[in-house]
Amino acid sequence: MFSFISDLLADWAIPAMLLLIPLLGYLRRVRVYEAFVEGAGEGFHTSIKIMPFLVAMMVAISVFRASGALDQCVDALRPLLGWLGVPPELVPLAVMRPLSGTGALGLTTELLHTEGPDSLVGRIASTMLGSTDTTFYILTVYFGAIGIRKPRYSLFVGLTGDVVGFLGSVYICHKLFGG
Repeated sequence: MFSFISDLLADWAIPAMLLLIPLLGYLRRVRVYEAFVEGAGEGFHTSIKIMPFLVAMMVAISVFRASGALDQCVDALRPLLGWLGVPPELVPLAVMRPLSGTGALGLTTELLHTEGPDSLVGRIASTMLGSTDTTFYILTVYFGAIGIRKPRYSLFVGLTGDVVGFLGSVYICHKLFGG
């Protein structure tokens, strides 16, 4: 019964929001279409404003991977990874995730194709993708868009959360799925 209700809610959540939000706006006498167009215009200007930050970040990621530095990092960390129970195949994903959600999704897809979705590596990668965030992307794009130049402790806190999410994913998947 719970599964049926859960599936029903999942199927109707987005259509219900797409109906309710404009309806509530109309009932509150908000000019819904005009507000939508104004917000879309602001979004367009914001996207133009953050474009240099995005390009710089994508170039840095590409240089890091193409130079072979990522592979050298994996090789250097192999003993520690073995001690922690971290499959070495996950290191590129752990490095990429704080930088780029799209890049991390691509690496996860690649891992799922090579290792299999039901493998320990596939399960850890999937869990990690949902347990970590794109810290550098957030700092670069969102902070850059609103002009924050000194993010204080944001980088430290974000990366700490990413490390905890990564190690937690490894630990939980080992406990749940063995390995």
